[in-house]
Parts: sequence; structure tokens; C-alpha cells
Amino acid sequence: MTDAALAPDDDRPTGQSILRGLLCRCPACGRGPMFQGYLKVRDACPACGEALHHHRADDGPAYLTILIVGHLMAPLIMWAFVTWRPDPLVLAGSFAAGCVALSLFLLPRLKGMIVAIQWAKRMHGFGAARGGGDV
Repeated sequence: MTDAALAPDDDRPTGQSILRGLLCRCPACGRGPMFQGYLKVRDACPACGEALHHHRADDGPAYLTILIVGHLMAPLIMWAFVTWRPDPLVLAGSFAAGCVALSLFLLPRLKGMIVAIQWAKRMHGFGAARGGGDV
């Protein structure tokens, strides 16, 4: 086995791919949009032709969104309650709206990040030649 076979992802920088995924851009070129709608990943990048249909994001973005929103909002709810002592319905209503807004903001970005990590690590069929088909 050669060194190239042992480290196949050296030409795909993970950090740059993650940043492009968080920006909802193609992990390969960074120019084309990754999504066709709110969460529908395109079959291929319109700018460079990189196949994106291999992704297997599944429930990962939802789990990460819940984890991040929960860890951000729980301390804020406690702080707001202790500091201002608002009416419970006001507190629940305002933080529910904040949780929904933050979740809707984070979900596509985290899905883009997971697809980009899969592309960078050549997972789930992303190991094919650039712009190529399935492996």
C-alpha cells in the first residue's frame, strides 16, 4: 500500500471545506450554492459540477442544532429569569421564539458543514474523481 492510498484526503482541506459548508456553499469550489431549497442538497454544484448527491447527513444536523440551541438558551433563560423576574408566559413565549429562530438559522448551516466534512473525508461515495460519478 502506498502513502497516497493511506492518506487520500490530503488534497481536500477539511477546515476550508467546513467553512464553505457553514456558508452553504459547495465544499469543492466555494462558489456554487449547496442547497436547492431550504435543506435540499443539489445533485451537483452548478459552478464546478462536483457531485453532491452522495451525502448522508441524515439526523446529524438536527442533533447538532438541538445541542447548540439547548446549550445557548438554557443559561440565557436562567439569567433572564433571575435578573428580571418576568411573567412566566412572557419568558416562555420570548425564548420559544428565540429557540425557533436560532434553530431555523443553524439547521441549513450545520447540514452544509456535515456534507462538507463528508466530502473532505471522501465518505459515502465522495471519493470519486472530481465531478465524477459514484464509487
